[in-house]
Amino acid sequence: MSHRARQLQVSSLARVEGEGALHIKVRDGEVERAELRIYEPPRFFEALLRGRRYTEPPDITARICGICPVAYQTSACTAIEDACGVRIGGPIGDLRRLLYCGEWISSHTLHIYLLHAPDFLGYPDAVALATAHRDLVERGLALKKAGNAILELVGGRAIHPVNVRVGGFYSAPGRDQLDRLAAQLRPALDAAIATVRWVAGFDFPQLELDHEFLAVHHPARYAIEGGTTLRRSAGPAFSVDAFGNHVVEEQVKHSTALHARLDGRPYLTGPLARYTLNHEHLSPLARELAAEAGLDDECRNPFRSIVVRAVETVYAVEEALRLIDEYEPPEPPHEVVPARDGVGHGVSEAPRGLLYHRYGIGADGLVRSATIVPPTSQNQAAIEDDLRRLVAANLDLADEPLTGLCERAIRNYDPCISCSTHFLELTMERQ
Repeated sequence: MSHRARQLQVSSLARVEGEGALHIKVRDGEVERAELRIYEPPRFFEALLRGRRYTEPPDITARICGICPVAYQTSACTAIEDACGVRIGGPIGDLRRLLYCGEWISSHTLHIYLLHAPDFLGYPDAVALATAHRDLVERGLALKKAGNAILELVGGRAIHPVNVRVGGFYSAPGRDQLDRLAAQLRPALDAAIATVRWVAGFDFPQLELDHEFLAVHHPARYAIEGGTTLRRSAGPAFSVDAFGNHVVEEQVKHSTALHARLDGRPYLTGPLARYTLNHEHLSPLARELAAEAGLDDECRNPFRSIVVRAVETVYAVEEALRLIDEYEPPEPPHEVVPARDGVGHGVSEAPRGLLYHRYGIGADGLVRSATIVPPTSQNQAAIEDDLRRLVAANLDLADEPLTGLCERAIRNYDPCISCSTHFLELTMERQ
């Protein structure tokens, strides 16, 4: 291609959380650079936590995200409890897992129906989709409402739950309350099954990732609210407290968001990683639906992440019903977690991927240090690499379809960049 510059701009990229720009430079038919530029200002949560009481991080870090606050609360609680030498299990642990199932159902459904499906069906947004297929969107909203019902009952409210505390909960629901919740979840399971079959029929662009996957692993169940190790697709698993030995964040010039690398290489966490590394722990129904939807034991096409999320939603509804059926109200609803001098690590699987917290606690009960590594920070370097390859394979496209393809590729990862204005400016320079 002759020496010339070409600029593509999208005035508003909806259906992702955050603000950013994508700059692509092409020289002589080769993509030299693809930079996902994030403009979000520093939010200083790690600095804000220093000097606070060790009981405060769950409530403070929940404000990082309005979509997955339970993930921040859970990773924070687990890390603090680890620092204090306490491990939560039994009925309290089951209630914590039930709360997390509610977040998975709510967040996954929001992404599938309102943020991602319009891409595959040719609609500009969920409003247009609802105008043409009201029944589909109503099904999604009913499914999301079922997830919110769990959050409200167990967490106290659907956004930034107030019932979570270090050691468990301030109060626990009664048996009769959960029986009523189960009655709402049973039809939600039918909706979740229908969702898998619906998204399985979408037309998926061809793109296969070769990045390493990283996910929380538990030997006995599908990892959601925590696990014993971190499993990877290329190399031996390692313990949660060794996270910082393998994952290093670094600043890049073109973005205020940090990039994370696994032993020096870009990697991915999230639905594809969870499914590929832990699918054997899905329920029989979820595995059957995954096979019916065309998923093999390994899924490396990011466009098919919507199918994995749908399968995980089925699992989350099933798991919630199981936990409710076996529920025994914990008395008391929390364990005592006395402060002590120590360092603790906590992980959980946010809908978007692995969320890591590390806290240093003093004997006086004050937070000495805090490290939080969110999923999108871990995925960003790999997203850039995927965009580079996607553009290289589609350089013959005109401006508008190429821009649209890049937007779709970004939404595959459901990036939670920040909770600010949704905006993407795509600049493409060809030389």
